[in-house]
Amino acid sequence: MIGTSTTLNKTESKVESKAIEQILTADAKKFLFALHRKFNPTRQDLLAARSMRQVEIDNGAMPDFLASTKGVRESQWQVAKAPADLDDRRVEITGPVERKMMINALNSGAKVFMADLRRFASPHLAKHYRRPSQSVWTQ
Repeated sequence: MIGTSTTLNKTESKVESKAIEQILTADAKKFLFALHRKFNPTRQDLLAARSMRQVEIDNGAMPDFLASTKGVRESQWQVAKAPADLDDRRVEITGPVERKMMINALNSGAKVFMADLRRFASPHLAKHYRRPSQSVWTQ
């Protein structure tokens, strides 16, 4: 791990491990060190400001909008009209990206099909979810 030191030598000494050597090239390490040197002071300032704000909230201060955005909030504006193809959303189907579901969805005449790519298409996530019709998960 890159330490919080802002000097290159101290940071380099914290990074010298076999795991890092196997993962990062010399150029990649130089790039990370440069990013760390450039942005760590700002990161530390933001973390300190976050801690101070948390103390204020803990003491009863309520979150509010930034004063600098008051002009935007109080001015007259509106969002652009939605595209015409989103106006008719009476028929939608949402489901996993399985062969049978995709065929049924494409043949259904639905105007919109939202594919659920996260659960059943990812082997990593799929093992955490079980279809209601299955008593034991099989891959």
